[in-house]
Amino acid sequence: MKKILAIVSMLLLTFMLHAQKSFWLFNGKNLNGWTVHGTEKWYVEKGELVCESGPDKDYGYLSTDKKYKNFELTLKFKQEANGNSGVFFRSSIEGVKISGWQVEVAPLNNNTGGIYESYGRGWMVKPKPEDEKWLKEGKWNTMKIRVLNDQVTTWLNGHQMIDLADSKIGAANGFIALQIHDGGGIKVRWKDIILKEL
Repeated sequence: MKKILAIVSMLLLTFMLHAQKSFWLFNGKNLNGWTVHGTEKWYVEKGELVCESGPDKDYGYLSTDKKYKNFELTLKFKQEANGNSGVFFRSSIEGVKISGWQVEVAPLNNNTGGIYESYGRGWMVKPKPEDEKWLKEGKWNTMKIRVLNDQVTTWLNGHQMIDLADSKIGAANGFIALQIHDGGGIKVRWKDIILKEL
């Protein structure tokens, strides 16, 4: 009975995604549609996408093969070990040098949901200290990122974290990329990565 319910739920979700012009960015099986940058580890385990520090303990990225400008991205993440990571949007990559904007994914009280500009202006906006409580350490969290023209809004577990308008962001276009921070000892799991183009 549980198996039947799971199949019905998956069919309903697939139908809803099709109706909303949404699609899965990660297929739960392999890294098709993505490109690995750097020597850090990216692999699929039990239908989940895992990023883990490698021997170089350097930055690593997993970028989409396609560029996306205006979209709503939802995903789930669970931090293991250090958990310092992030989601880049409208980005470009050369080796392991990335230009663009990152929605931070980090341990508690380290600005998860805030926006950081890589190789540019640095922190654009951080969440309010009282909003840090919405992060569930060691458990699955749901992040939603909406990028429309020059406006970026993020939500963590249903709670709005930041809302930012910026003309430089508005003029950009590029890839979506998941990050693993340098320093070693980092492991983050991702699943249910769904994108809706706007």
